[in-house]
Amino acid sequence: PTPSRRAAMMPAATASADKQAQAAAIECVRAYRERLLECSKMSPLDVWYDRLDARAIIDMAPNARLRKKREQLVAQAQERIGDYLYPKISGEVGGRRRLIDQPPILFHLDTKGFEKTVANAMAGYRSSLPEERRVLFDRYRLEDLAIKAVGIGSVGTRCFVGLFFSAENHPLLLQFKEACASVLEPYAGKSPYENQGQRVVTGQRLLQSASDIFLGWTHGRPGHDYFVRQLRDMKMSAPIEADTSAQQVLLYAELCGRTLAHAHAKSGDAALISGYLGKSGAFDQAIGEFAMAYADQNAKDHSALVAAVKSGRVKALLEE
Repeated sequence: PTPSRRAAMMPAATASADKQAQAAAIECVRAYRERLLECSKMSPLDVWYDRLDARAIIDMAPNARLRKKREQLVAQAQERIGDYLYPKISGEVGGRRRLIDQPPILFHLDTKGFEKTVANAMAGYRSSLPEERRVLFDRYRLEDLAIKAVGIGSVGTRCFVGLFFSAENHPLLLQFKEACASVLEPYAGKSPYENQGQRVVTGQRLLQSASDIFLGWTHGRPGHDYFVRQLRDMKMSAPIEADTSAQQVLLYAELCGRTLAHAHAKSGDAALISGYLGKSGAFDQAIGEFAMAYADQNAKDHSALVAAVKSGRVKALLEE
């Protein structure tokens, strides 16, 4: 059904929530389009140096309540670093500090020849770092390595976490995530990078205003490429929960749109993209309608998965 007919078929509460969700999608694209227009009038150097930091996000809050909320988010992000995570996933084993098995989330792998593979992978990772970062990395020694289950987007790929220590026993947690070929490769052509991890890292360094200082790549066993970063490095995201106001959702959507625009302005031609999008809101509305259709399809896919699990056709591990 068309959006208007679809809304008429829904309960009032659901139709209202859908309307707010669509408004957020439109706001995100509006902010993206307008920020790209701004970037198209800037010099490439000014675009490269421009950034949206924590202070700017706090200052953009429209009132004192939201300003305080954003200050709390920044404070929480400062705790989302390896130093805070380290005591939770490690412990003393035989007089050595080790990662503690927490299957199926975290566990050790004991296979023949694994130590040699790890040594080669570490050497490859080190060589991928800029020379000044190698000096920093050389101050740490590898103490333990374990498999760690990660987010939804990485299901089915290999991921390891390495526990390192400096000579003074300061901990460092690095994450080695498998990098597969891009899903766009059949349509956009083969990557110029032999190592898929290098492809991912180059993209991150290009798109992000400030990347993880330990970003690098390496090879594992034949056919398996990895990119490397700190396990936690000041990550922050606005909480989008059921009780979040419509105003907060729109502000969050604006930040997302502006951030994506800056990444595309750095890596592409801001004037060309801006010219394609135009100055009217036609593109914003089109993406808003597409977002609702996409959400409908996502709901159908999830219902099919739930039914498959219930019938026993698909086995699933349910989190408690």
